Amino acid sequence: MTFIASLTTSCAQKTLVLYYSETGTTKAVAEELQKQLGADIESIEAVEPYSGDFQKTMQRGQREMQSGETPAIKPLKKKIADYDVIFLGYPIWFGTYAMPIATLVKENDFAGKTIVPFCTFGSGGLNTSSDALKKALPKAKIVEGYGVRTARVKAAEKELDRFLKENGYKEGSVSKLPEYSAQKPVTDEEKAIFNAACSSYQFNLGTPYTVGKRETPDGTEYKYEVKSRGFDGTESTSTIYVVVGKEQGAKPEFTQVVR
Repeated sequence: MTFIASLTTSCAQKTLVLYYSETGTTKAVAEELQKQLGADIESIEAVEPYSGDFQKTMQRGQREMQSGETPAIKPLKKKIADYDVIFLGYPIWFGTYAMPIATLVKENDFAGKTIVPFCTFGSGGLNTSSDALKKALPKAKIVEGYGVRTARVKAAEKELDRFLKENGYKEGSVSKLPEYSAQKPVTDEEKAIFNAACSSYQFNLGTPYTVGKRETPDGTEYKYEVKSRGFDGTESTSTIYVVVGKEQGAKPEFTQVVR
C-alpha cells in the first residue's frame, strides 16, 4: 500500500527551521531539514555559550533548571511573526528541551503557529519534550515531531524524507508501514537482539518482558516493553524500539526509549 501525503504546508505558508545546537548534532539534522524543505533556517545562540563538555553542560543546565533561571539568548534575526510553520529543534537535556529553548518560548509569541518539534538525544525525549512545549505554548499547535539518537544521526536523511512526506510537509509518496504485531512474551532470541542493541549504552535500560515486531522495506523493527529500576529502587516500565537492517552483517540498534 502506498501512502500519498496531502500537503498541509501550501505555497502560501512560510516555514522556518529554528534550532539550538551545542555540539553540532542538532545542527546537522536542522540543515538536512532545511535542505529537504527549502525553508529558511536560523540557529539560537546563548549569550554565554555552553562549554560543549558534557559534564559541565549538565551541571550548568541542572543548576538553571532547579533555580528557574533561563540563559540569555541573542536576538533572532528572523521574525517569528512572519512564519506559519516552525520546525523547532534542540538536544534533549534531562528528558526535555535544552535550556536555551526554555528562554525562547518564554520570550517569544508563538500564538497561532504550527510547531513541529525535532530533537536529538542519547536515548529518548521526543514525547516528553513535546508535552513540555504544549504546556509552555498553549496558544500554538504542537504537532507530531521527529527525534533521532545521536548515535544514529546518519539515519536522519532517510527518516526525515519519510517523516516529511507522511505528514504533508514535502511532496511525494511512501509505502505505509505495517502496524506492530501484538505484544507477546520475549523469546531467548528476541532477548539476545535487545541485549545486542542496548548493552553498550552507558546506562542499564532494563529487562524486556514482551515484544511486538514488524517487517519494513529496511529491515525488522521491534517494540519491546521493558521493566527497569531507578536509582531509588522504584520499578518503572518503558517502551524501547529496536531495528535490525536488511544489509548483510547489520547489527541491532535501539532507536529510542519512550518513558
